[in-house]
Amino acid sequence: MHNTKKDIQELGILLQLVSNNETLTAQIDQVSEILVNAYQAGNKTIFCGNGGSSAEAQHLAAELSGKFKLDRKAIPAEACHVNSSFVTAVSNDYDFTKVYARYIEAFGNKGDVLIGLSTSGTSPNIVEAFKTARELGMKTIALSGESGGSLPALCDLIIKVPSKNVARIQEIHLLIGHIICENVERELFGN
Repeated sequence: MHNTKKDIQELGILLQLVSNNETLTAQIDQVSEILVNAYQAGNKTIFCGNGGSSAEAQHLAAELSGKFKLDRKAIPAEACHVNSSFVTAVSNDYDFTKVYARYIEAFGNKGDVLIGLSTSGTSPNIVEAFKTARELGMKTIALSGESGGSLPALCDLIIKVPSKNVARIQEIHLLIGHIICENVERELFGN
């Protein structure tokens, strides 16, 4: 139990760093604008991640496609991993590193947005998804930890949380995702 207060304090310090980072907060607004423009043009958002990041990807897709705070029309957003038959078939027939790229190939279109959540930025299946998305002319956005891994070269925009602690990075990713969902919803359906 001795780490409880330390963990909470660590998150508080990280929140302060993020809050005071004007580049990072501006990037959140840029992502929101990219999504609004995509939705206004009739496009969709596809999310991907592994482990806890896949849970957050699915969570954020649900906030957009269902509703966040406003009772409004549904907008198209989905996470690559939600069809378990697809994931297991592609992983078996090809390779797990290809599973998200294959999903993007099947369901992604020019002008759609791919948002990948990866604390390391080095997950092969995420990297492959970004390569395929770029080939299709999709907008590519990543949420990562402080290094960004391999993703900066494959992204139109990357938000790097200034931490190496996976749990803290994921906690900030969820906060960022919720802010983006609220911004998008308010811009498309507010007032």
